[in-house]
Amino acid sequence: MKGIISLFITLSVIWLLLSGHTNPLLLSLGLASVILTVIIDHRMDVVDQEGNRISYPPRLITYIPWLAWETIKSNITVAKLILDPKMPIRPNIFTVKASQPGELGKTIYANSITLTPGTVSMSVDGDEILVHAIDQGTADDLLTGEMDRRVTRISGEH
Repeated sequence: MKGIISLFITLSVIWLLLSGHTNPLLLSLGLASVILTVIIDHRMDVVDQEGNRISYPPRLITYIPWLAWETIKSNITVAKLILDPKMPIRPNIFTVKASQPGELGKTIYANSITLTPGTVSMSVDGDEILVHAIDQGTADDLLTGEMDRRVTRISGEH
């Protein structure tokens, strides 16, 4: 039941923020679309059983700036690799362990890897994520496990 309520609140807030409409007709249509979506999700048994999505946004307040800074640093690294012909590009493929037990945490982790320039999550298999990195330095940054720890912290999955 907690997942259904969380989904309803999340979809309602997103609809209101994205639409910006406040007249009664559009609000009622938005409410109807949210209710219909929740009913369909419930009937399809895809309502998240892992926990409360509402707890994520407060924890994301600290994670998003950190991820933005990592993205900026990675952009600079990739730009140096591209612009300096003396710096060799040595792509490699490796796996990282995802310590998040839930699917949502693993999804956030894999997407964070892909959002960071120079790395791409290729697949998620159980608790391992197959990653392609543009060079060994980029791979080493990911292999420190800092991103994994931060995602585990924000997802509340200790």
